[in-house]
Amino acid sequence: MKKTVRNIVLAAGTLALLGPAAASAQVSPSDVEVAAAMNNNLGKGLAAIGAGLAVVGGGIGIGLIGKAANESIARQPEAAGPIGTNMILTAALVEGATLFAVVVGLLAALA
Repeated sequence: MKKTVRNIVLAAGTLALLGPAAASAQVSPSDVEVAAAMNNNLGKGLAAIGAGLAVVGGGIGIGLIGKAANESIARQPEAAGPIGTNMILTAALVEGATLFAVVVGLLAALA
């Protein structure tokens, strides 16, 4: 275990020392264009993943809202009306925020 940690530290130190030398090397314009295209595609992919995570988060939030409302109604059945109204209102707010996040993520992915 100690040898593995030592090797990782040595590799990281070597990369830290060689990093500035590699950064100062001459690059052709085509390499710069390729790097820019790769960064652009990476950003688009991350934006699409972010949109998907927003949907997952919104789904989890609405599920927790429904769970809490059902537990509340089970404990006090006479309060089902106000609890249901508040549940729908809160779920709509979560859904609106989720939809906004998805639109922003997809616009970033398509731009």
